[in-house]
Amino acid sequence: MPTPEEIVPSRRSFLGAAAAALAGLALPGSLAAQEAPKSGSAKNNKKKAYIYAFHVGKIEAWSISDGWGTFGKCVSKKMWPPAQRPEMAKALTDLGERPDDVTLYINVLVLRLGKEVVIVDAGFGAYYKNANWGWLADALDTIGIKPEDVTHGLLSHSHVDHIGGFFQGNKILFPNAAIHVLQSEIDFWRTPKPDFSQSHRTDDIPGLIKMVRNGFDTLQPNLVIHKDGDQILNGAITIIAAPGHTSGHAIYRIKDGQDSLLHLSDIAHNHVLMLHDPSWFIDFDHHPEQAVATRLHLPWPGLGVVVPKGKGSYFWSAESWRWDI
Repeated sequence: MPTPEEIVPSRRSFLGAAAAALAGLALPGSLAAQEAPKSGSAKNNKKKAYIYAFHVGKIEAWSISDGWGTFGKCVSKKMWPPAQRPEMAKALTDLGERPDDVTLYINVLVLRLGKEVVIVDAGFGAYYKNANWGWLADALDTIGIKPEDVTHGLLSHSHVDHIGGFFQGNKILFPNAAIHVLQSEIDFWRTPKPDFSQSHRTDDIPGLIKMVRNGFDTLQPNLVIHKDGDQILNGAITIIAAPGHTSGHAIYRIKDGQDSLLHLSDIAHNHVLMLHDPSWFIDFDHHPEQAVATRLHLPWPGLGVVVPKGKGSYFWSAESWRWDI
């Protein structure tokens, strides 16, 4: 785990989202990517409000919002432990946030490394059709990337807002992409009775299991199974096990030269709550105690720094939007 001195405002993390300064996950290397000289632009440089371009060293990168969703009664129904819900509500209202109208963001990281095109998660896709999400395909078209151009898909975990955009029915939506996933994630969903006994989620768990298994069946020809610490693309990307939200939740370290960035996916689900007190958790976490140790899911574009403010509490300092990249 980095010390407070290592986390400084000149450093940056991608939060698709999160930053990794929370409780007990030891992560190698820098937590962030310094701003770097621009490389060549994508052939279509048109701007859209849900596409944000940046760089990791010389690697072209985009934070794409696949959409958003708002939870009514989020604190009073979905956050745990219940005894601390008044303090959670205060943490939000102190910053002008509404405790029972909490918006969560679905961020997708896209990378171009020479001829390789990488997406980290794929959003909802066609699942639960709604105008508020499913924007990834349009965004990729805007930056000049066709589905067949994608060579690697990195799956953080198998909830629908992450795996849903990789397939539709029995069709693989990125046909030329190797889909990378941890063995522990496959094992959890393939066991005869996946264990949700520690989770507080109340939605359709049988339906969730069916969706994930159908997804893995469809993606099987393209799946590449990994263990913790595996590297791909000549070491540019390292796969790191970060269990808790799911058994096989993965985070990804992207590195070019001295610059690096961590993609942390659902290490946490709100930029105030899980930083104010990392022991607070949402009902979606499969294994809450593990999740507390591994946390974060921040507002789009999900780039910024986690700053310690003492006594085990942190705050999120978002990167200012840059229009010149």
